[in-house]
Amino acid sequence: MKDQKFHRMILGALFAALCSVATLAIQIPSPMNGYVNLGDCVVLLSGWLLGPLYGGLAAGIGSMLADVMTGYVHYAPGTLLIKGAMALAAALLYRMWKAAAKGNPLTGRILSGMAAEALMVAGYFGYASLLLGKGWAAAASIPGNLIQGVFGLLSAVLFMQMFAKSEAMKRYFSGLMQ
Repeated sequence: MKDQKFHRMILGALFAALCSVATLAIQIPSPMNGYVNLGDCVVLLSGWLLGPLYGGLAAGIGSMLADVMTGYVHYAPGTLLIKGAMALAAALLYRMWKAAAKGNPLTGRILSGMAAEALMVAGYFGYASLLLGKGWAAAASIPGNLIQGVFGLLSAVLFMQMFAKSEAMKRYFSGLMQ
């Protein structure tokens, strides 16, 4: 039990670093004053592989650090909560899918990822609208966030499909990928 908790803490730290690097490494500028990146891919992977607690913490902290490092400090508190909630939602919804449907894991990942990405779009709209004081002008970021969400979901599903075929990954994540 103690070793498993320590293992998850180490993986959580690794995934937090991966969230930051994936967000920073490839940044495709968006006309909405932001950028499209691979961060959401790692956010979803964090939830699916590490579960709601460690995945949520890793996704929130890693994504927040990327905002701080790129000068989007005003978004850092929102990012911490939004990306953490995304991983939490993806993990919980995927677990519910596995428990109830016993169907294709790919379908469960797609559905849980879609819900998590919808949470991201709504979360950033609410944060910019209410807390940053942009009002309805914050709606201008919705198309860019939708593109980010689709890109993150597609890349995360592709990575999970590759991981699911890898015997080493199956052993390492001990049943989390079924």
